[in-house]
Amino acid sequence: MSNRILVPVDGTPRSTRAIKAAAKIARGNKGKLTLFHATPSCRTSLYIDGYAFDWPPEDVYLRESAAAAAKLLARAKKVATAQKVGATVLQSRSDSPAQAILSAARKSRAGMIVMASHGRTGLEKLLLGSETQKVLARSRLPVLVVR
Repeated sequence: MSNRILVPVDGTPRSTRAIKAAAKIARGNKGKLTLFHATPSCRTSLYIDGYAFDWPPEDVYLRESAAAAAKLLARAKKVATAQKVGATVLQSRSDSPAQAILSAARKSRAGMIVMASHGRTGLEKLLLGSETQKVLARSRLPVLVVR
């Protein structure tokens, strides 16, 4: 098993549990974590009198989403540090979180992915899909799913 573990984080309690599980594995293998967050690149379109406007404006969205991602990753790194494991952070912009996770795993040379599942079922799963399921289906690396 590789001593590099990619952990996608979104700031939820479930992703915090994934960080802690990954830290336990990393400590046992003298490894380290790469904490990853993918920010959506799309913005909401606003339609007024037949004209479309991207809202918020692109420069505002880029600045605010980068700051939010940095804050989220800093909190995640504190969790990893409290677990006595080294961690680096990585962030990208993508409308496909699963693809971004797989790209981040390659970029960080991860030997394993540890990620949370939000446990959606029924219509919610059908409508929203499951990024975890997409990663499981496409990854060549071992993937540990934490619930």
